[in-house]
Amino acid sequence: MNARPELRVSVVGAAAESVEVREEWTDADPGWRLSIHVTCTGDAPVHGAVLVQAPVRGADDPWWLIPGAFYGENRPAENTRAFPRFEIGANTAQQHQALVSDAWEFRADRAATPAVFAWAGPGRGGVALAAAESTALGLTGLGLAHDAEWGDATVSLRFPYREYPVTYYGDAETRQADVASYRFEPGRTVTLSVRVFALEASRHAYAPVLRALHAESAPAAPLDPWVDVETAADLTADGLLTWHYDRDPGVLLETVGFDREVSGRDGKPVDRQAMHVGWVSGIPWAYALLAHGLRTSRHEEVDAARRVIDFVTASLSPSGTFWGVWYRDSGWTQSWTELKRGLHSRTLAEATLFLLRAQRLAPHEQWERAIRSNLDVVAGRQRADGNLGSVHHAETGEVLSWSGASGLTWIAALVEAADRDARYLPAALAAGRYYEQFVDREFIHGAPEDVDLAPTSEDGYAAVMAYVALHRATGDAHWLDVARRAADWMLTFRYSYDVAFPEHTLLGAYGFRTRGADNASPSNQHLHAYGLVCTAELRELSAALGDPHYAQLADETLACFRQFIAREDGDFNAYRGMVSERYYQTACFQPKGMLLTLSHAWSVGVTLLACEQTLAP
Repeated sequence: MNARPELRVSVVGAAAESVEVREEWTDADPGWRLSIHVTCTGDAPVHGAVLVQAPVRGADDPWWLIPGAFYGENRPAENTRAFPRFEIGANTAQQHQALVSDAWEFRADRAATPAVFAWAGPGRGGVALAAAESTALGLTGLGLAHDAEWGDATVSLRFPYREYPVTYYGDAETRQADVASYRFEPGRTVTLSVRVFALEASRHAYAPVLRALHAESAPAAPLDPWVDVETAADLTADGLLTWHYDRDPGVLLETVGFDREVSGRDGKPVDRQAMHVGWVSGIPWAYALLAHGLRTSRHEEVDAARRVIDFVTASLSPSGTFWGVWYRDSGWTQSWTELKRGLHSRTLAEATLFLLRAQRLAPHEQWERAIRSNLDVVAGRQRADGNLGSVHHAETGEVLSWSGASGLTWIAALVEAADRDARYLPAALAAGRYYEQFVDREFIHGAPEDVDLAPTSEDGYAAVMAYVALHRATGDAHWLDVARRAADWMLTFRYSYDVAFPEHTLLGAYGFRTRGADNASPSNQHLHAYGLVCTAELRELSAALGDPHYAQLADETLACFRQFIAREDGDFNAYRGMVSERYYQTACFQPKGMLLTLSHAWSVGVTLLACEQTLAP
């Protein structure tokens, strides 16, 4: 066993002579458990917080992980979207206002697992601390800091929390630091439990720690789906058809409001009159509707799904790929990117992948032409090192950006189309070798159109789908290992516990269980269901590894999001079959406990997809 890490326990904000701290250590597997007993010995109450710190000496190039909330530097310097970034020596007020700092503290409900990890640098080990989201002292805090003068890193737990040096609320406007404190009563003892881990040099050393913490927390966070899988499939199929499908011209509208009487500032309905070809709308969710319609012999669903796919495949961009987005007022145009006329690889590739799957269910000559056109031009643009490009020009086909890993999703599409052209599998293999570096670095980024180069849970889904596909096609154990590591990274975003919601909030009143949900990203800190997109791949991974863990966590996610499917009109103020995009588990964008009152095509569709993958023979 590794040596027990150095640890410091103190009470801050209270006179030292008024509080007594006693530590009690026990071995745990892995790591150690520290019980901290804090007694107020004075004659009067004192206010303060218990601070637990673990230093990592000689950390000249530290690497951080707060699962779901902070990854390495967290925000690359060239990323234009503002959210917390770590930078050595960044300690001025001006830098803090730009959300850049050499020290950060966060409330624990921002984390998918309330833990903080630090490694001293490449090839060197580190330490991790973990605790419950809430204790008798209130909401826990997670911290990381670096001392440029001494070259030491520190991870910390604070009971109760502090948000420092500023508070992030989902945009570039910083909020002031948020500091909570606890009132220690004379003669009263409070006890805290902390998990402590010594980390091997590999950045992937988080994986067994998070698995162990999940196993410990799961029994206290029972799953509570509202409906069974068959019912969830019927409800979401009905939701897509009733609320999102528009027969003229044949689209799945991206968002529709729960309240059908509300209108926007222009007097029009709040429903978004737009459709992406993939990602937040389009072919993937039409495919799910097609699968459900064929399985249940509901011809109106089959017709609607075919009509959506027909509409998308009928209008390819001049460069040979799909377009990015259709708008009712202006027709087909580019993706959500700052690059003029840019089409985003992940969106195009996801549309192509699910078009392949739709083509197997209901063959269509136009669909086949679209598949081949997309894959031919993208394989033709592939760089010598395997990079498939991140953003492509709609007219010229020029690759406008090679940054990030958004091209990962093309791998699964190329693999599933390998029987069509001898070029496709070699292109997929070359891409797999190129993008593997992102998995190795434990920093995969670039998948969502609107988050640019931030690490996101969606990057994890793309990586799992890509590397499971490569293993399926080749049987190569190397790709299986990459798929396993990609899945472990993806699961860092997955909540391993149930957030404690205020009882009078919507999520609190309905008893929403968060275990199995994913934090979208360190930038977009809300829970979402997109992890259901790789339900089948996680089960395939478990079978190939002989390890049930990944399939079990896929099942957890499907159970989680069989909550909050509207079972009838008026259910949580929605209409039957509607599904929200956002569940606010922390103070970001909206107060904790709120629910976004919009049904999103992808939220409905990805739930239907996972149900259909579960019900498939």
